[in-house]
Amino acid sequence: MNVRTARKGLETDACCVWDGETLVLNILGKPSAKQDAIGKIKGHQLKVSVTATPVAGRATDHMVRFLAKEFGVTTSDIEVVFGRFNVNKQLRIKSPQRLPSVIDKYLNEKESMLPL
Repeated sequence: MNVRTARKGLETDACCVWDGETLVLNILGKPSAKQDAIGKIKGHQLKVSVTATPVAGRATDHMVRFLAKEFGVTTSDIEVVFGRFNVNKQLRIKSPQRLPSVIDKYLNEKESMLPL
């Protein structure tokens, strides 16, 4: 992890972790896709595809609107920590009301691996 990332985001070797009531997501974005979709986990990132083109941060803005609906929050509840103009991003989602199945499954598996 580089120094810039350490100052801006939460260092994690997982695609998503809880930070109190906030869900921190590491995302690998795919702009100009055929449809908006939450994909599979690839390494330490969650793949998220959006239909918007990557011009002046529009794809990231579109992604935030898409994810707000998926997590049952407002767009102001999602903070882009880093990666607004990059496919590699970290987002913080305050108090998500819903978890997409891929994230719910991942977090449950991770929790079950913790020692008692």
